[in-house]
Amino acid sequence: MENIYYPTTEDLKKAATQFRENEPRDLFYRVATELIKLAISGETILKIPEALAVLLQTWNANYYRFRPFNEDHFQKLEKLITDSKWVIDTYRKRSILSLEQNERNKIEGIFKSFETLLGPVGASKSLHLLAPTFFPLWDRAIADNYDLTLGKVGTNATLYYEFMKIVRSQCQKLEGKLPPDTNPLKAIDEFNYCKFTKKGFEGSKIKDSLNEKS
Repeated sequence: MENIYYPTTEDLKKAATQFRENEPRDLFYRVATELIKLAISGETILKIPEALAVLLQTWNANYYRFRPFNEDHFQKLEKLITDSKWVIDTYRKRSILSLEQNERNKIEGIFKSFETLLGPVGASKSLHLLAPTFFPLWDRAIADNYDLTLGKVGTNATLYYEFMKIVRSQCQKLEGKLPPDTNPLKAIDEFNYCKFTKKGFEGSKIKDSLNEKS
């Protein structure tokens, strides 16, 4: 694995500016994040799967072009979240810096269960929303640029764990350098998205917010 990028604080600041100026789906991320927080604390009539569905049908729209987000799919999502309630209890308050080698099998198992229903991109986004400082975000372009080319659905859990180790090392280099209200995983994802998914910071706006492959 040769391609490991270590963004600087200036890189992250630059990416955050471009991301917010050009990527309208950031609104859905913020809404879904707030809805999930309220759902977990019981402060809304919405359930966690409903909050997740807000993000999945916007950020992960390509995955559903040929897979209807219908009642059957939503029921499967509900069951997945119910069966995975322990994921919230275990990881929601943890930082990726606390990732341990002996957690590999458990994390790969979690990822595979989500990937089987939601695809590798939807799995990372859902897990990130459930535990936003522990599970990082990726897409196929980002994975490719870290030498982690994704395969067919259900085969990418090991790659995701390797990606988690990479992001942990990136966060270690950024520790103590970011504003206190910054989630380093979201900041790194914005950098990766601008640099790899949208091919660089300069000279090109993010034109098609739904062209990310899932």
